[in-house]
Amino acid sequence: MGECSSLAYVDLSGNQIGDEGSEVLAGVLGQCKALSHLDLRSISIGAEGASRLAGVLGQCKGLALLNLDHNSIRAEGCGRLAGVLGECK
Repeated sequence: MGECSSLAYVDLSGNQIGDEGSEVLAGVLGQCKALSHLDLRSISIGAEGASRLAGVLGQCKGLALLNLDHNSIRAEGCGRLAGVLGECK
């Protein structure tokens, strides 16, 4: 995705990104300041992947929809996401 400062909608659902791939994804999403919709259903991430995403999603101030259905992020991942998502829209 490279330069994506104006990208608003991302749907990666069903891709087997996993916790390892979440590190690369987090690096790219951190550049997507206009992101409003992020669909990450069924991408095979756990608490580690959710924590990596949490590290950058707080920078996406206009994020209105985040779908992480059918992942195994557990309480630890949920807690980290909840801590930063309050900074969004």
